[in-house]
Amino acid sequence: MRAVWTGTIGFGGYAIPVKAYSATEEREIPLHQVHEADGGRVRVKRVCEVDGEEVPPGEMVRGYPVPGGDVVLLSDHELASLPMPGRTIAIRGFVPLTDVDPIWFAKSYYLEPEPKGTKPYVLFSEALQQSGRIALVTVALRRRETLGALRVRDQVIVLETMLWPEEIREPDFPFRHADVDIRPGELRRAVNLVEELTGEFDPGRYPDRYRAALESLIRSKIDGAEVVQPTAAEQAEGVTRLLAALQESAGEAEDARNAAVAKAKAAAARAAKARTTAKRAANRGRTKTP
Repeated sequence: MRAVWTGTIGFGGYAIPVKAYSATEEREIPLHQVHEADGGRVRVKRVCEVDGEEVPPGEMVRGYPVPGGDVVLLSDHELASLPMPGRTIAIRGFVPLTDVDPIWFAKSYYLEPEPKGTKPYVLFSEALQQSGRIALVTVALRRRETLGALRVRDQVIVLETMLWPEEIREPDFPFRHADVDIRPGELRRAVNLVEELTGEFDPGRYPDRYRAALESLIRSKIDGAEVVQPTAAEQAEGVTRLLAALQESAGEAEDARNAAVAKAKAAAARAAKARTTAKRAANRGRTKTP
């Protein structure tokens, strides 16, 4: 794994040096948007809606839309100058894990101690486990401060980034305010059914059936040669152009050879004619001599 962040855990008088690694990874099968006619990849271009021109990366900045249509431009330099917390996971307090609804959690990171911080890291990990608490923290990741929580999983401290309160939406659904009549017998049967189906959590019992079916579909198409070569048309066109160019070159060479032969024949004819003329002149000269 590659570390995505380095810093420290600020705990009392300790500053525990750690590295952060993404604890999860998505394993989606890549499906691209392609042109059905030839399988060519469909690319998305960044185009300015004002002039319709494609914008190179070096000309792009951040912008904040203002009501009325105006835009406040913010350069990378200006954004980098904003005050940001240091590279410290600052502990703000401790709470029971059961007090935090999972909806608050965004992404998980494993924290690995640097060699010199191993002992305080293990001490802090044991303290969290024996107390049954998690640490609420603030931390700056990807140029933005975020809430977080530190918990322990398999002896490893895990940083769970969290959402800010204003980022949690309120589920204001009508049924919450309705008077729903639930009979005691119905509730008991529902509870009994839940208890009968309750067991230990084993994620291996829940395979990704969609992924397996998609992989099978792709393999069957590959085995049946149901594939396209996106560059086949370009390659065929290139071959056609190459053959045409070679044919044209061959024709030009043939014309050049014919012209050279004709020129040589004409030169030979002129030379022969000149010799004949000279010979006749010489004969006439001898005939006139007494």
